[in-house]
Amino acid sequence: MKISTITVLVISAIAGLLSACKTAPKDAAQNAATTRPAEVILHAWSWSFNTIRENLSDIAAAGYTIIQTSPAQHCVTTTPEDPVGGNQIYGDGRWYYYYQPTDWKIGNYILGTREELIALCQEAAKYNLRIIVDVLPNHTAVDITKVEADLNAAVGGQQNLYHDGGFTDVIDYNDRMQCTNWMMGGLPDVNTENADFQHYFMLYINDLLECGVRGFRYDTAKHIALPSDPKDKRSAENDFWPVVMGRKPVKGLSLAIPADQLFIYGEVLQDKNVKEVEYAEYMGLTASSLGDVLRENLSHGSWLIADASDFHHPVSPEKLVTWVESHDTYCNEHVSASLSDTKIALGWVFLAARQHGTPLFYSRPDGSDGPNGNYWGNNVIGLKGNDMFKDSVVVAANRFRRLMTGLDEQISVDASGSVCQVARGDRGAAIINISDEAQVVALNTPLADGTYTDLISGSQYVVSDHQLNIAVMPLTSYILCNEK
Repeated sequence: MKISTITVLVISAIAGLLSACKTAPKDAAQNAATTRPAEVILHAWSWSFNTIRENLSDIAAAGYTIIQTSPAQHCVTTTPEDPVGGNQIYGDGRWYYYYQPTDWKIGNYILGTREELIALCQEAAKYNLRIIVDVLPNHTAVDITKVEADLNAAVGGQQNLYHDGGFTDVIDYNDRMQCTNWMMGGLPDVNTENADFQHYFMLYINDLLECGVRGFRYDTAKHIALPSDPKDKRSAENDFWPVVMGRKPVKGLSLAIPADQLFIYGEVLQDKNVKEVEYAEYMGLTASSLGDVLRENLSHGSWLIADASDFHHPVSPEKLVTWVESHDTYCNEHVSASLSDTKIALGWVFLAARQHGTPLFYSRPDGSDGPNGNYWGNNVIGLKGNDMFKDSVVVAANRFRRLMTGLDEQISVDASGSVCQVARGDRGAAIINISDEAQVVALNTPLADGTYTDLISGSQYVVSDHQLNIAVMPLTSYILCNEK
């Protein structure tokens, strides 16, 4: 096979940086609003700080700009069903332990220490990579006896830590009072409107920033009240979001770095009566419904099942974080685990090739085989996930995203429904066959007439009279680019 110049550029990170591709300048990487069209997030799920640091070169070479860690605060290490604990993702130890905070201070047995986080952020900066941390202020550990003394003292006693309805199970998630003030999944609901708690939580947020963190994913964000939501009787006003976004101080303390210089988004899973538009006034949001649609199409091998070109969200797509799957869709009931790595990569090409949205790639556990029920693979917390984050298809899609920054998208599907084209201006297009059959298609395309190189294989294809005749293999992507 002839190796094209572009193929070499995909393989070589250094050559890529010196190529005609106009990547964001180093200074601009500090401002999420500036670089958002070319941003790509790697969710280094359950990787330790040290593991991430050891893999920074590969992550940067693969074209990511942001690395999202798992939650970094103190957490439980054992539960009644797992009284000894351990270092397994699921078994002796559990991945969801770090979603049960015992205190908002940096460091836990899964991710590592504050010093290790500092070392990670310092090394990541050398690669022009930003670290963002998953934070979860909404609840504590199920077993409240494990909540640490410093946290209880900071709020004037544990009785002040929770909402009045904080130990009542949510019955109707579409009822905003229940959704934002009651207990979700057995997790006691913190009174996030308590000024003493807000001050304590902001000390944690600012400490993360001091370590070099440059953004956050707010877990269960839709379960934290907006100013317009009904108030718990223990809350004077619903001002958590204005406080944590730096719009108002709490007890003299404010966000240490302006929010518009950070990459911040919230897990606002879509459903009825979710105030996406109001949440978007404070942060980016998750495009969970788009993920559902995309997985449905991939599962059926047809782009005609649902319209994936629509973001299925009332908020402007520039504000959305998109994914094929998240750690929740993979781990909770394994709703996305039945998709093979190959299909995940096909969906990734679709999202990364698009003009809007900030795509997030979830790193599955190393050795896992979801379609065959092996969800946890080597089943060891802290280790690197499998190598799909740097698969040649994923890397090519990330590179295409940078090359096409600023160009309008045009999405079309062939008559069979098997092949989707995501064209960007007249310079490039991703062609994605999600069926398990080969196809020969004639695609009308906005691409200028000329010869285009596939960033994955190095093969060349010709566009003539705005038509592309191409034979596509089953479950295969072609990422065509003309850098002139």
